[in-house]
Amino acid sequence: MIRLFKLKIFIAICLLIFLFLGGAIGYKLLSDISWIDALYMTVITVATVGFKEYVGDSDEIKIFTIFLIISSLIIIAYSLTVISEYIFSKHTLYNIMAKKMQKELDQLSRHVIVCGYGRNGKQAVEKLKGYHKKFVVIEKEEGVQMNRQDTSLLVVKGDASDDETLHKAGIERADFLISALPSDADNLFVVLSARQLNPKMTIISRASQDSSFKKLKLAGANHVIMPDKIGGDHMASLVVVPDLTEFLDTLSIVGENAVNIEEICIKDLPGNLEIKSIRDLDLRKTTGCTIIGLKSKDGTYTINPDPDSKLDINSRIIVLGRPEQIEKLNQLFNI
Repeated sequence: MIRLFKLKIFIAICLLIFLFLGGAIGYKLLSDISWIDALYMTVITVATVGFKEYVGDSDEIKIFTIFLIISSLIIIAYSLTVISEYIFSKHTLYNIMAKKMQKELDQLSRHVIVCGYGRNGKQAVEKLKGYHKKFVVIEKEEGVQMNRQDTSLLVVKGDASDDETLHKAGIERADFLISALPSDADNLFVVLSARQLNPKMTIISRASQDSSFKKLKLAGANHVIMPDKIGGDHMASLVVVPDLTEFLDTLSIVGENAVNIEEICIKDLPGNLEIKSIRDLDLRKTTGCTIIGLKSKDGTYTINPDPDSKLDINSRIIVLGRPEQIEKLNQLFNI
């Protein structure tokens, strides 16, 4: 719609230029006057004012003047209509975009809600986009919503701790919520509100202070992340075990086309497979991937599990492999 407005304005400007140039050229050719006088005659004719005329009263000039007046009325009326429509439709256009976005939000389910579009929020969004996850951003700043260039970014403007804002983001149908606000107090309010509205969802919250960790856990956060602590730990690791840290950094999990590590839930595997243990999967032979971890139904992690480890429907396995091996794994099991 914005492109349509720009096209209409461009057409109106071109018509106005053509009107004045055509009038000046016409008067110049039909009468022996200067270019300044020809332009002057065009302006007073288009403006329908009765100042001194510099042209004769021949039939050709009268017919041309009549044609010029009629053309000017049509072109100026069209130009004024386009300009008025553009001015008064800015608010209407915003409402149309807001309604369209809300319609898309109402259709979302099992999505991720990202509260805050700062440094941590943007990083979380990039990771979600890399995995083609459905998500919506809640942010107070209007510029994120109006000046965004990525049309796939769904944004709800408002306070993330407000229940109405969370309802607009589809809190009842969401599977995850990431609270990445800069203030620990704000994150605490968001977690409290979100947990009351959706007791089953997984909530991940950012924290800056150590004292906020337990409070956020008590408020209902499943995971609490401290970016400063993680960053400092990573820098220290580059001193203590640099080669191991650099190797772990190469295990890209940024996007589907560059995945080295994959998580597989047993219940997501095709129902026609009879899988009772890790040995039954036989991933090393069929895909080249290696199982490096197992999460049992009670949440216990086992590193480098035994091939005879039993698998139940709620267990998960962690797989390591090159991108092409991971892709083969996904294709084989329709993950």
